[in-house]
Amino acid sequence: MHVVESADVPESPQRPEPAPGRTAQARTHLIADLAGLIRPSHAAKAILLVPVALIGAASYSLAEVAGIVAATVAFILASAAVYIGNDIADRHRDRHHPVKRHRPIAAGRVGVGTASVCCAVLLTLLGVIVARAPGTYWPLYVYLVLNIAYSRVLKHIPLVDVGTVAAGFVLRVVQGYEVTGGRVPAWLLITVFSMSLVLLIGKRRQELLRTGAVHRPALRGYSMELTNWLLQIASVLSLVSGLMYLRDEGPFGPQHGQTAMMLSTPFALFALFRYLQIQLVDQDGGDPVRILLRDRVMVANSMLWAATLGVTLVLVHHPSLAALVTL
Repeated sequence: MHVVESADVPESPQRPEPAPGRTAQARTHLIADLAGLIRPSHAAKAILLVPVALIGAASYSLAEVAGIVAATVAFILASAAVYIGNDIADRHRDRHHPVKRHRPIAAGRVGVGTASVCCAVLLTLLGVIVARAPGTYWPLYVYLVLNIAYSRVLKHIPLVDVGTVAAGFVLRVVQGYEVTGGRVPAWLLITVFSMSLVLLIGKRRQELLRTGAVHRPALRGYSMELTNWLLQIASVLSLVSGLMYLRDEGPFGPQHGQTAMMLSTPFALFALFRYLQIQLVDQDGGDPVRILLRDRVMVANSMLWAATLGVTLVLVHHPSLAALVTL
């Protein structure tokens, strides 16, 4: 019997194993892409709006604070799941957008299956939080249903599209008051809704300038002239309602509300002027979150405004300090 030596058997070609450095780099890129799916910077929407219910409260318990934290996290998870769902649904259309085509799903860096698993994990975590007090999370349920309707139908209807997204901001505020059991100020809801419209209309305006209606069919119902008029109307409404909230329903009380309104007027006007300058002069504003968080002029104005109202609020609730200041 002839025995074949091992040297006589031709070796099957083997694929070169990926270098450890490349594997680690690919894993890092995947983690970064998964983080990009959930839009971490957009968590500011919930972080800023849900805890509004605690501002100016005479006293609140540890349970209420914990409830606000849980509600904030719940809205962050819900928003992240919505973003992923929208990116999956819009991946083909996003590939024609100059900016959105670089998103992980549209660019093909994250598969639909992986994104779906990530979305399922987020919804599972959301279910764990909501299960602790399901009756108080009706604004979040409405938010999810509204976003499903938005993704399927409403985002294609001009004017209704921006109103639907703006309603999501209002629901965040309502969720905070639902947790604390406080009365929801009507002027505050009008302010949040109209200010959201300002940012959303500005975003639509920039989309008209850059891509037209190719990416977003609802843009066929907009024009530059219409968006300019809508910006003016929404800006005036947000300014007036915000000042009325500070005067009549804010945390400063009936005696000092007018003072808070007067102190806020120059800051509020400047914030609107700066945003309109960015829109109409710089032709920017496609990403409202980036403008609000990274524009140095806007951030400086917001910090000075917050400091002014913060000091006023402390003096209102601690009259003894106010007496020392006047000495």
